[in-house]
Amino acid sequence: MSDLLEIEGLVAGYRDAVVINGLSLSLAKGQALALLGRNGVGKTTLIDTIMGLTRHVAGSIRFDGADITRLAPEKRAAAGIGWVPQERNIFRSLTVEENLTAVQRGTGWTASRAYALFPRLAERRRNLGSQLSGGEQQMLAVARALMLDPRLLLLDEPLEGLAPIIVDELLAAIAKLNREAGLTTILVEQKARKILPFTDRAIILERGAIAHAADSAALLADEAAMAAHLAVAERPARVRRQGSSLPPGGEGMGMGGERPGEPLTPSIAPHP
Repeated sequence: MSDLLEIEGLVAGYRDAVVINGLSLSLAKGQALALLGRNGVGKTTLIDTIMGLTRHVAGSIRFDGADITRLAPEKRAAAGIGWVPQERNIFRSLTVEENLTAVQRGTGWTASRAYALFPRLAERRRNLGSQLSGGEQQMLAVARALMLDPRLLLLDEPLEGLAPIIVDELLAAIAKLNREAGLTTILVEQKARKILPFTDRAIILERGAIAHAADSAALLADEAAMAAHLAVAERPARVRRQGSSLPPGGEGMGMGGERPGEPLTPSIAPHP
């Protein structure tokens, strides 16, 4: 199986700060990679660097054999890299269907295929993005990325703040994309035990470098490695405010308890 993504000696960051420090990894076509680690170790920065959104200092990134180290973000998207950031890039003023058709490229993914993957979106196809719950917004964000017909999908903490039933639906869809459609995937997540059963390999970052790498099943069974590298990675439960039935900041939470996203205008598609 040939490698779709090859990263060698990568050093990158923001302005004068170096966050990714000499990182190397490869990902074969059709594989799913869990990108794990405590807060602030460089997980999101690595995803941003693959998309071309950080300052490159050293090293190289190759995608399907081509050097994309200095390629602009929109050209990486056109080459086949899909990106779902934490902010859930959707157009709040457009309907679900308009969100999908506005960015469709080619015939690999259509609105009908997206609805088959996420039936909830079919039910909400005429609703505005601003009218969706947090979980529905996340489904729409993933579906929008798929409309660009990617060969590599980058998912940055897609489960954060979602109700358990929505988490299960989203994980099932991601597994279907990887195992049935053969879509290569990198999944960033705090809840390691949730995503390891859905991935082939896992890496754990510390200080912007790989501290541990293993098959996902082996890591899931390795209590010592999990405790050493991820013991405080999962956030503690929120404490309820005195006299309130909602957790801090809970006002305006979406259906099922998940938080609506604060979407940004995607950098790879102009606002209509």
